[in-house]
Amino acid sequence: MSDLQQKQITNTAKITERFPIPAEGRILAIDPGTKRVGLAVCDPLRITVRPVTTIERGSWKSLLAKIEAQILELDAVAVVVGLPLESSGEESPMSVEARSIARKLSLSLKVPVFLQDERVSSYEAKRRLWEQGINLAETRKRVDAEAAAIILEDFLGLLSSPLPPVEE
Repeated sequence: MSDLQQKQITNTAKITERFPIPAEGRILAIDPGTKRVGLAVCDPLRITVRPVTTIERGSWKSLLAKIEAQILELDAVAVVVGLPLESSGEESPMSVEARSIARKLSLSLKVPVFLQDERVSSYEAKRRLWEQGINLAETRKRVDAEAAAIILEDFLGLLSSPLPPVEE
């Protein structure tokens, strides 16, 4: 993964102009956690997003196999990994882990891998689930996949944003 691709978190320019991502096709989003990893996907036209599942964190080999299986099953053309920065924008121990996961995925998968700022995705996911009347036990089970859906919504917003003028 290039340095620019790893550091892509500012959401200021249309990412498809810089990186090889097909104009259509499903994108799989990953909300990395220390115990669980949430997954979400969009439809092929990238209009709707839905949470898919939560994977229990185990060995890297096991996690990779489960992610690869989801990519194949969902026919995903790209992967987006949530990058949990501090509210100030500084790196955190978990953002270092997310970058490591993204790097390993980019070396292991046949689809491009991107990072997306996800500073408040878990809080927003909990809020959404509570507003739906989901109880606390069910919220705990679903929050990671819901957070992945938020990460993907933000990434899709970036894809559809206009390019700023190029300064010469």
